Amino acid sequence: MSKMAIAITVLLIGGSIAAAALSLVPIMIPIGLVVLIAIGIALSTLFQRAVYFLGEEQQLVIEGWLERRAQNGPGVAVVNPFTHRGATIRKAETLSATEYVKLCNSKDGSERIEKGPQLLFLGPYDKLVAKSPAVCLNNTQFVIITNQLSGERSVLRGPCMWFPGPHDEARTGEAVSMSRTEYIFVEDRLTGERKTVRGPCVWFPEPFESASKKFNAIVLQEDEYVRLKDKTSGKRWVQKGKAQVFLEPTWELEANTEKPLKAWSLKAYEYVRLLDSVTGKISVHRGERVVFPGPDESLLDGAVLSAIDLKVHEYCKILDQATGDVRVESGRAGGSQVFLGPNERILDGGKRKAVEVDENHAVLVRDKATGQLRLVKEKQLFVPGPTETIEEVRELIRLADHEAMILRGKDGDFQYFYGSDEKRSPGQERSFFLEPYDEIVKLCWSKGRRRESRNLFIERFDCRPQFMSFEFNCRTSDNVELILEGTFFWEVVDLPAMVKSTGDTSGDLCNHARSQFIRHVARVTLKQFMDESHAIAKKVWEEDTEFYKSRGVRIHSLEVTRYQCADPRTSAILEQIIQETTNRMNRLSQAESENEVSLFRMQGQIEQERMNGDLLKIQHEHSTEEAKVAGQSESARIAAFMQGLGDSVPKIEDRVTMWQGLRETGGARPVS
Repeated sequence: MSKMAIAITVLLIGGSIAAAALSLVPIMIPIGLVVLIAIGIALSTLFQRAVYFLGEEQQLVIEGWLERRAQNGPGVAVVNPFTHRGATIRKAETLSATEYVKLCNSKDGSERIEKGPQLLFLGPYDKLVAKSPAVCLNNTQFVIITNQLSGERSVLRGPCMWFPGPHDEARTGEAVSMSRTEYIFVEDRLTGERKTVRGPCVWFPEPFESASKKFNAIVLQEDEYVRLKDKTSGKRWVQKGKAQVFLEPTWELEANTEKPLKAWSLKAYEYVRLLDSVTGKISVHRGERVVFPGPDESLLDGAVLSAIDLKVHEYCKILDQATGDVRVESGRAGGSQVFLGPNERILDGGKRKAVEVDENHAVLVRDKATGQLRLVKEKQLFVPGPTETIEEVRELIRLADHEAMILRGKDGDFQYFYGSDEKRSPGQERSFFLEPYDEIVKLCWSKGRRRESRNLFIERFDCRPQFMSFEFNCRTSDNVELILEGTFFWEVVDLPAMVKSTGDTSGDLCNHARSQFIRHVARVTLKQFMDESHAIAKKVWEEDTEFYKSRGVRIHSLEVTRYQCADPRTSAILEQIIQETTNRMNRLSQAESENEVSLFRMQGQIEQERMNGDLLKIQHEHSTEEAKVAGQSESARIAAFMQGLGDSVPKIEDRVTMWQGLRETGGARPVS
């Protein structure tokens, strides 16, 4: 029964007693009721403090005046209500197999751990600090246990179920599972030592160890390598393949070599030059082989080099930078391959082609040691020496019959060469090479119809007669400005005189002709000029032949091919005059053409009539001949008829009559 049911029962009993008393003493009813109620309350209170009903999972904690005690259920606990300050019922803790509680004794401060499975009744002074599940560790888990009182650490590996001690602090972790190509760095925080742990394994730490992240081992093939450095000793080395590289804690990969580097696999015609950055020594490695560099070596040229493949007609110059010597390698012996030495480099941009010296080509060579030039003309495949450079390949100069050239020698003298046998000096060749210190003289002539620009360079002079056009302005005596166009027909006859007197032959000729035309045209009117233009042109060059002779030229003719007025209005009037003249000439030509057509038509008719007469004559002759033949045939038939009837018809008259009768009836032809 509960405490409330007990209290109600007590009140009912007290009420019954009170009712009995009231029946006896009616006067004391109010006082009795009050007393009864007070007694009922007191008895209920005492009963509640004295009697406790406990279940299986309940515990009564009694707070005495001097100490505390506990009574576990199930059952009825009867307590002297006057010997304790109070009592409380609390529930026991049910712990499974994977649970534990941490208890603290409030009397002495001690702590303890209670593990399951059990129904735990706390002690009178126990206080529940925490209820937690145990740490369940699998095969790859661990727990680091730290004793808060002693500071000791320990590691417990799975698989297991761990219940901590009262002063243990735990930190769980996952073991590091590593494959065959993985590793980690492990550091002992007490000693500071570091080590490398390689797979395959499952690594569990010691109490004071910590691990880095997992790293993959560097897998090197046969032609791969990495550069390594020990940070503690400063040692550097190259690890070659085929291998797996697990780095130690103090090792590091050099900069820019996080990935494996390829060694140089050299073919038979390849090589590399490696520079040692510590000693400065350069080493050369040729194929066929695989080359791994040293720890301090790097490519001198930045790439794998190919040997210089020299054909028969090729060569190259090589400078040894250590000694300053220059050597020449050529492929004359059927081709060769040249490998550079440690301190050598190629000059002049690499391999060059040898010069084929033959009948048409020579080579100009300068010796850098002496500074002298020489011209190699002997037929050969020319390769320059170590101190020689090819300045120029010169072609054989061939002059046609009409061509001429001027050369300036090293002393400044002019030499004149002609293609014509008549003009060439005795012993002078028609074809020649330009000698080392000779140069071709070029004359700068004016060009254009008005000779306004002087940029025409002539080095081969054409000695044939040729045409040259010109154009300039002049005025007639009646102040009409004309634009004259014409041509020179001229030729060069004296080359030395031309070079001596002028450097612009075409400009001199045209300028002189212009001044002469201006002078002569100024003396005549426009009409006179139109009538006498050809005569004026002839007079211009015939009056001053000495000028042209002094320039070494001969003028064969000078003609005005076209002229027009510079003023548009005058030009329009002149155009009308010319148009009228042209129209008149066209009309005359048209009339002459029409007359010629009529005459030709008449001649055709006459010829046709003549031929008709001849036709009639021929037809008449043919008709006469036909009649003659017909008469002869008729007479022959009559004669045959007459002779045939001579015996039967003696009289000729009768035979004639018979013939005529037969002819009239048409029977003469069958008879004949």
